[in-house]
Amino acid sequence: MFVIMVYDVHTKRVGKVLKTARKHLYWVQNSVLEGDINESSFKQLKVELSKIIDEEYDSVMFYTFRTTRYSQREIMGIKKGGEDNFL
Repeated sequence: MFVIMVYDVHTKRVGKVLKTARKHLYWVQNSVLEGDINESSFKQLKVELSKIIDEEYDSVMFYTFRTTRYSQREIMGIKKGGEDNFL
């Protein structure tokens, strides 16, 4: 499946959330990651994030798609992240 993850977390947790998410998805731009992921890895990602975030304060949203066949991305301005940017 294809997943887009968007998050808004307290600044003291941003680094941990980003590091955890980058194990499974590609960083696209500030607070946004995306990528193809299997069901078990998606469940693992959610479990790992649930241990980091404060559910009373933070927000993590996932948009899931079966395929990217009918999707298209349009970028205005500079391209920030993507599959070619690995640490």
